[in-house]
Amino acid sequence: MVSFMPEQRPLNFAVIGAGAWGTAMALHLARRGQHTTLVARRPEHAALIRSSRENHDYLPGQMLPAAVVVTSDLSSALVEADVALIACPSQTLRTWCEQMRGVLHDTSRLQLFLSLVKGLEIGTHLRPSEVMTQVLPSLNCGTLTGPTNAAEVARGLPAAMVMAAVRMDEFVPKVQAAMSGSTLRIYISDDLAGAEYGASLKNIYAIAAGFCDGLKLGDNSKASLLTRSLAEMVRVGQTLGADKDTFYGLSGFGDLVATCHGEWSRNREFGEKIGAGGSVEELLEGRKTVVEGHRTTEALYGLCQERGITAPILAEVYAILYQHKKPAEALHALMTRELKRESPASVLKK
Repeated sequence: MVSFMPEQRPLNFAVIGAGAWGTAMALHLARRGQHTTLVARRPEHAALIRSSRENHDYLPGQMLPAAVVVTSDLSSALVEADVALIACPSQTLRTWCEQMRGVLHDTSRLQLFLSLVKGLEIGTHLRPSEVMTQVLPSLNCGTLTGPTNAAEVARGLPAAMVMAAVRMDEFVPKVQAAMSGSTLRIYISDDLAGAEYGASLKNIYAIAAGFCDGLKLGDNSKASLLTRSLAEMVRVGQTLGADKDTFYGLSGFGDLVATCHGEWSRNREFGEKIGAGGSVEELLEGRKTVVEGHRTTEALYGLCQERGITAPILAEVYAILYQHKKPAEALHALMTRELKRESPASVLKK
């Protein structure tokens, strides 16, 4: 349970990445009375946000209060930060961390570095916190994840998230209290691996849900797909060392439901357009925003192959995205697999 501490001084937050999610989080933190700096990658983007107080490119219609400092200077943003949040594509996380390593000094007051990233690194198959710890071993790193749409968080609609870190020290509950309020409730989890695997896997299954929408297969098929996706998520995650119960929480089931049904979901929309006959290559070409589940499918498929983990839905999504298999053929392959009994324990079996 969150223990709110009114006497706690405001914390200094640096939000790295001025996309929709980073901007929404900066807005939320400002509403909570926290000292907030939003870091854009490009100087011209930072200048535009500063002058208009609006992120026209990624979160139009939401005005940033004057209290939010907007910059592209990572060093100045981190010099007094207690907490850093990073919202970037999983494949650029390492580059951002290397830039941080170049500007952080022994006198830094930074105590917690949280990722808002939902995906694994291609090649290494590392989770976001593992990439962060590898590059910045002296920092306590973790994740902040859950069923949250950036536009809704920016508007102050109610939501909940889960926070997990490598070291659950006494500072983590202070960050939990600083970020939690009447519109966003933060829960703490001891299962960092489970929180990150759930956040990554759900994007893959959201693409699969989009296939159902694009093929116009109806609610029955989509419900069946999501039920089996959750079972696969639990089995894959537990085999990779996570706690199975984590996947029934916000970072697993909660995020799965939101991303597979939300009209705003990039991953679901991407899958829907492929299901309707669109080309993967053409849909990715020239996009301003990243479909995180596309590259995460490659990373998690490779990890499952490496570990000998059977994941039929993941394998079929991979075949569609990377081997030009038709979505209808993938559905047929799933529907004609060996018949078996369903039981609650079946989610733990291959």
